[in-house]
Amino acid sequence: MTKFLLSVHVLAAILAVGSITVAASMFPRYALRALGGDGEPVDDRAPGIAALLHRVCRAYAVAGLAVPVFGIATAAQLGVLADAWLIASLLLTTIAAALLALVILPGQRGLLDRADPSAPADGARRAAARLAMLTGIFNVLWATVTVLMIVRPGSTTGA
Repeated sequence: MTKFLLSVHVLAAILAVGSITVAASMFPRYALRALGGDGEPVDDRAPGIAALLHRVCRAYAVAGLAVPVFGIATAAQLGVLADAWLIASLLLTTIAAALLALVILPGQRGLLDRADPSAPADGARRAAARLAMLTGIFNVLWATVTVLMIVRPGSTTGA
């Protein structure tokens, strides 16, 4: 059962979190292109691409809930729920999830709303830069969790 739980946990992390990191990283560039930011002419395809990237982030954020669920189930099977590396990973995962749900996704929605011709486009470049920075922080949090999952400080496996 442990192998099954771990397999689902790892697959969910690769598919869900990997998709979010890529889509969220690409979003600010296409949002700016949709608004004609950076001195570029408005790209007619950019609003659709930005909207698609936002939908990918939203959908995979929901699917990504499987990552901690199966991770905790795996940890319970292995008897490591009280290990410091796991607690640190859960804390970082919670911070990353909160950043995604409370800041990144609403920030993307805000930039998409600015692409609406009836909405003012003031500050779009600054908003896109802030969103890119926060997405980078989200990605670093997940990279740190990945390293903790592999290295597992204090582990006797020699990893």
